Amino acid sequence: GSACYRSVQNLLSSLLLSKSINVRIYRTIILPVVLYGCEIWSLTFREEYRLSVFENRVLRGIFGPKRAEVTGGWRKLHNEELHNLHSSPSIIRTIKSRRMRWMGETRNAYRILVGKPEGKRPLGRPRRAWADNIKMELREIGWDGMDWINLVQDRDQWRALVNTGSIKCWEILG
Repeated sequence: GSACYRSVQNLLSSLLLSKSINVRIYRTIILPVVLYGCEIWSLTFREEYRLSVFENRVLRGIFGPKRAEVTGGWRKLHNEELHNLHSSPSIIRTIKSRRMRWMGETRNAYRILVGKPEGKRPLGRPRRAWADNIKMELREIGWDGMDWINLVQDRDQWRALVNTGSIKCWEILG
């Protein structure tokens, strides 16, 4: 993602293109590269933080500095100001939404989820599993204790649940 951003960085910081065109370039060129395969990621809080930092860095490059009213000097935009100007879901929200949507779109996800790998487990504490992320996200939007594995098998019901859940998730997380 950083290499992709650096390749178009001069274009994004150019004053010849409008901010809306630069945001569209970000959404169509950089974001797909960064989010490739995000449906199966098992993100830690550190990785979420690093993705947020990356997104803020790109948005600061697009929107540039702001003139302070009091001193008349230039200052960086605060994170809230960036997200108000961007007016799209954050990269973390996008990942969570895609992960929930992906679970309902394919039947192979169920086989992967309940399958048993062969071989020995490595030493040390296990990394957070993909299913743990799904359970944690369902807990965040108030659907804790639901038998979501069986619910996923009914595509229409799962899609309706994800669509209403994404709205609730944005209200809780936003």
